[in-house]
Amino acid sequence: MPPRPYVLLSCATSADGYLDDASPRRLILSGPADLDRVDEVRAGCDAIMVGAQTVRNDNPRLLIRDPRRRARRAARGLPEHPARVTLTGTGDLDPKANFFAPGAPRLLYCATPALSRAQANPGAVLIDAGDPVSLDVILQDLSERGVARLLVEGGAQLLGEFLAQDLADEFHLAIAPFFLAPPDPNTAPRLNLPAPAPAPAPAPAPAPVPISPQTPASPSGPSNPMTLAEVRRVEEMVLLRYLLGPGGPDHRFLRWAVELSRLSPPSASAFSVGAVIVAEDGEVLATGFSREQEDHDHAEEVALRKLGPDPRLRHATIYSSLVPCGARASRPLTCVQHIVAAGIPRVVFAWREPALFTAGEGAEQLRAAGVAVTEVPELAARARAVNAHLVGR
Repeated sequence: MPPRPYVLLSCATSADGYLDDASPRRLILSGPADLDRVDEVRAGCDAIMVGAQTVRNDNPRLLIRDPRRRARRAARGLPEHPARVTLTGTGDLDPKANFFAPGAPRLLYCATPALSRAQANPGAVLIDAGDPVSLDVILQDLSERGVARLLVEGGAQLLGEFLAQDLADEFHLAIAPFFLAPPDPNTAPRLNLPAPAPAPAPAPAPAPVPISPQTPASPSGPSNPMTLAEVRRVEEMVLLRYLLGPGGPDHRFLRWAVELSRLSPPSASAFSVGAVIVAEDGEVLATGFSREQEDHDHAEEVALRKLGPDPRLRHATIYSSLVPCGARASRPLTCVQHIVAAGIPRVVFAWREPALFTAGEGAEQLRAAGVAVTEVPELAARARAVNAHLVGR
């Protein structure tokens, strides 16, 4: 399994950036369409995480509402609802909270000193998360439990910690069409990253010129901005979907392609692959995954089919979780031939195709055709894990 799950952060804010007002009753910022969008995102994840304060204040159910989505999960051999996850430093949680209700697996990560107090919640699996609670420990444990996609829904402190520690892969920000402008801004939660600790002051220097201590740059700050993947109108709200993580746009788009491969209907005779086509200016032109539209579809041909002839392809990049095929038995044209015919000048992939079904040398064929090819082997384990039913772990 990969070292940690693919992490999606999700929140809704007012136009002036507030997650809630200061009243004791939770403020619902999202409309019906955005709540349905979140329900769809939940259905594609293995676990949903919220902080203990959110469990106490909002008492969320963390369930999939749409019965059709639950049925699709069950048809794939998954539980109807993702696992529920929370973390606490004090163990102070009400056993009657919706979080502990039956219907989904419940994982409670607790700081070591509070484990005895947290044992009063018998409806959850209790896990020691260190002292203080460590997100790295939690993510590693979730991965070992088979959680490949984790959705983090709040609250403000938890979202900020994931961003500050550079542990997120996607950030879904839904903006409501109004301002809150609370009388006391300090009493209403906002999405604030913890301030990085200042570097130690330098030792006195013999030179009379003073030296100011430097503050470390925050992840996804001005020097390393997030990568915009989608802008969508959702009724009167707007959804901004950003990609995060190390490695810049190439690694981010490729990680997204790997995640798309998880949507592929399983097959005993074909790999599960995801593909993303990105224009020169960074606009996402199309995406695809194996068997998305027809039984023998490859991810790259699906994405190209959706787009059709487009002059922007002449300067685009296609990201694929598996090297595009150079040989295939199901159709007359290979993905290499589709890419070359479309005029795409650059391909970035994560995993070289094992000699399981064909011995197609896709990367070599692309280079021979004049296409620039970049291999990112550090993401190969993620792409391979999606296909563990074919190649093992």
